[in-house]
Amino acid sequence: MKKSALASAVVLALALTGCVATDTDTPQDRSGSDELVFTTPPAVGELDLATWNLPFGEPASLDPIKAFNYPENTVVANLCEGLMQLQPDYTIKPNLAESVETPDSTTYIYTIRDGVEFWNGDPLTAEDVVYSLSRHMDPEEGSYWAGDVVGNIASIEKTGDREVTVKLTEPDVTFNSYLVSPIGNIVQKSHREAAGEDYGNPTGLVMCTGPFSIGDWNQGQSISLMRNDNYWNGDKMAKTAQVDINFIVDSAAISSALTTGAIDGSYDVPLGSVPTLESASNGTLYLGSSLQVMAIIGTGNGAFADPAVRQALMMATDRQAIADTVYEGTAQPSKSLVPNNGWSYGDDVFTSGRDDLRSTDVDIEGAKKMLEDATVDLDQTISIVYPAERGYYADIISEIANGGREIGLTVEPVGVPSAQFGAFFSDPEARAGSDAFVTANYMDVPDPLAFLRGIVGPEGSQNFNGYDNSEVNALISEAEATADDDERAGLVNEIQTIVMEDLPWIPIVDSAVRLFMNERVTGVPASFVYLYYPWAADLGASGN
Repeated sequence: MKKSALASAVVLALALTGCVATDTDTPQDRSGSDELVFTTPPAVGELDLATWNLPFGEPASLDPIKAFNYPENTVVANLCEGLMQLQPDYTIKPNLAESVETPDSTTYIYTIRDGVEFWNGDPLTAEDVVYSLSRHMDPEEGSYWAGDVVGNIASIEKTGDREVTVKLTEPDVTFNSYLVSPIGNIVQKSHREAAGEDYGNPTGLVMCTGPFSIGDWNQGQSISLMRNDNYWNGDKMAKTAQVDINFIVDSAAISSALTTGAIDGSYDVPLGSVPTLESASNGTLYLGSSLQVMAIIGTGNGAFADPAVRQALMMATDRQAIADTVYEGTAQPSKSLVPNNGWSYGDDVFTSGRDDLRSTDVDIEGAKKMLEDATVDLDQTISIVYPAERGYYADIISEIANGGREIGLTVEPVGVPSAQFGAFFSDPEARAGSDAFVTANYMDVPDPLAFLRGIVGPEGSQNFNGYDNSEVNALISEAEATADDDERAGLVNEIQTIVMEDLPWIPIVDSAVRLFMNERVTGVPASFVYLYYPWAADLGASGN
């Protein structure tokens, strides 16, 4: 199963357009796992208006099948709903589907919730569900989610008045989890067909069932979310009548808008603003539990193609220093390619498996010994590519280079324009002359199996260096067909152990969610669910 190359390019390239870190006096370690939160204090009242910001800019479309990036997902999550819904604590609950049955390992039967209406008052039907899920399989629609999970779908059929049955080609226990994402988002069939080529843009818009509908869309400036007063879920009715979302991308302007109260809140606040926002008198900086990891991806070229070289570089790199300085203390050194606590099942098993992995401490002597197993020319310069506009990546690579020098390796940062860098995630020709490149990556769903197979599966959407391990492939297939959570987690731990030895990517840090809110508002989740969960519906008055 393979996610479309275009999809990977879109989300990963723009994910790398974060804000530049600045030097501070004494970095603080703010990222301890015990300190990361999932939620913020619940709202105590309603608001007529609140303002928010999208630091990655304006959405290109509001069509869910084109929602494969921070701007699009952060908005669409409040408009269009999935059959299932990811919760702030990473559990998954039925949503537009009131229940799901799995009579066998390749069959999912969804009972569609009764009484749900689109914003125009028309009822949600099983036909709308079949149509929406099937759009991902239609090449004419051009879904960014085509491939991977979708590529394993054999059929989608209406099997009752309120029943839809999905059959898979091969067992995949992660399938239902992906219905929290735009793969499971439902739109109205008749509206989509009538809108034609304008669907998802300011002219055609979308028609969904979520807690907000679309208000004014001032291109280049802002988009308004308007409360859906006929929302089917009375317990999750939006607490704010209108949420205006701005598209401020300049880090200094974002900091100013937050500290002056021009905007009430933002996810992904600039790294360089962390010290200022932490001490701001008008609000609170929250560090949330995340599913994000910053890593170095190998291309299969040069000295970096040797696993011993990658292991040695990881062991020699002071990842704690990167977490403390570049990330302003809002990250932790990565012990695995799977972000810490990036799972919604098998907690004891995954925690134990993580404890057994190599320490993140710098080990120069161990790294030198590791290099004795290398079979490549160690005099080659290792080039690591990054988007030149994002200077903090150069700082990260420089720290890797420092460790490399300690063990006799030469590492060179190579900056390219962001527009050119995006091709590294979709075009093998773009990667041909480089040894490695940076990524600010994240898990779509809190399942280590789903994430790891995308990196090391033979057809994985993020397998950029041709990694192919028969033992890993067999374990992936076995895990995909294993229903018992702890048993599956044990199999995934086996995959993780092998992968962390072969190391197709070098994990650097697990970054926390950086959320700032003005003291007058509260309620939104602080965890990394805001791409798929209707966070704005929880936003309300704090009582301050």
